[in-house]
Amino acid sequence: RVLRATLSSINAFTGAPVGIAVQCDDGSSVESKFLAAVKAQPAWAATSFEHRAACLKKFQGLLVTHTDELANLLSEEMGKPVAHAKGEIHNTIPRIQFFLDNVEAFTAEECAAPASAGTEERVRYEPIGVVGNISAWNFPYFVGSNVWAPALLTGNAVLYKPSEWALQTGRRVSELMLQSGVPSEVFCPVYGSGVEVGAALARQPLDGLFFTGSEATGRKLAAAVYSEAAIASRDKRPSSVMFPRLQLELGGKDPAYVRADVANAFEVGQGLADGAMFNNGQSCCGVERVYAHADVHEQVVAGAVAAAKSFVCGDPKSAETYLGPLCLPSQAAFLQSQVDDAVGKGAAVVCGGSRTGGIVPSERFYPPTVLTGVDHSMSIMTEESFGPVLGIMKVHDDEEAVALMNDTKFGLTASVWTKSQSEAEAILKKVNTGTGYWNCCDRVSPYSPWSGRGASGIGSTLGQVGIAAFVQPKAYHLRA
Repeated sequence: RVLRATLSSINAFTGAPVGIAVQCDDGSSVESKFLAAVKAQPAWAATSFEHRAACLKKFQGLLVTHTDELANLLSEEMGKPVAHAKGEIHNTIPRIQFFLDNVEAFTAEECAAPASAGTEERVRYEPIGVVGNISAWNFPYFVGSNVWAPALLTGNAVLYKPSEWALQTGRRVSELMLQSGVPSEVFCPVYGSGVEVGAALARQPLDGLFFTGSEATGRKLAAAVYSEAAIASRDKRPSSVMFPRLQLELGGKDPAYVRADVANAFEVGQGLADGAMFNNGQSCCGVERVYAHADVHEQVVAGAVAAAKSFVCGDPKSAETYLGPLCLPSQAAFLQSQVDDAVGKGAAVVCGGSRTGGIVPSERFYPPTVLTGVDHSMSIMTEESFGPVLGIMKVHDDEEAVALMNDTKFGLTASVWTKSQSEAEAILKKVNTGTGYWNCCDRVSPYSPWSGRGASGIGSTLGQVGIAAFVQPKAYHLRA
């Protein structure tokens, strides 16, 4: 018998262990779980939609019942305030409800063409099969449900790899899914590091792989899934898919542009700071860079600084805390390197900017930071920060703003702040982004597709497109 390693979660604030140690998977156990899922998936797909929906409805109820426990666990693992963790869990319920309300109608059989010359054409939708879900730690309930809710409802089996930084949360999700009536082979967790277990999952002949995380890891997964060796291994298994569906939700460097005609530039600056620093800036759709028209630049900066200074950093269990510790131990040092790079090239720190500021005695804290005098020679304006830092750059017209917004390899979200909806939409039409906002930011809705362009990824979750991601059409030409 091979003894597998165990993995433990660490409290992001105290450094103490969280929950129970979890036995890690390895290449052999991942393959065994995959084969079990392959065997179990057809029976799950053969159940009625009503049965599958009942399981997900029960899961919703269990989220409500266990909200306090789950929120405290999530807060301990990744550092977000308990109140924010409760908000994520609470708002996952309507996200699941969107799929409960729409999957059956969207995947219903269609008449593509009425009978003509004795032949009728119809379209039926089938599950793609077994999908791998490598999930994220920053919003594990949101990000996970984007995949496993529609996947399960459409009849797929899911191999679910929670982030090692939200390990206990992933464990509880899996336990509650089992309690909801979903068979253990149909929703099956795999535990361990991304380097080992994530890679082992990607090597399986999955029908689809859905990943949320960094651009660097997304590149590695894409190379692994579509490598010559992987394709050749699938070629040896006649029943396996040759080219699996791959969806990658990666990073962003999301821009915001404040036009001169904005109603209240100070309030906009406050909103942008919150859009940048909520969840400690650890949000793919959070504002990462601001371009403010010269006429309102000073007011926007003043608003952002006022908001940043108001954010209370500290123990995530405290009701007063707005920003807890960063999840990744290395992140504060990375943010400091970005700020130092900007200052060395001429930027000015208006607030924050130093880990020695004495907020909390923890290496996982970085103070809410606003910089001015920034430009695109600085990494803080070009590379994803994923922390409570924000550069605000002065611009002089729409053309300059659009050019700067598009000066990036990323394309996840972008926002425009102006009195005019038509002007905002005209500007956003020129920006290469998956989501555009007018007078709002850092917002995701189950009703609209969530997708990235460029280095922000490929494919879409949420909306009707996010249902289509988990089914494949079969056309029937029927002649009497």
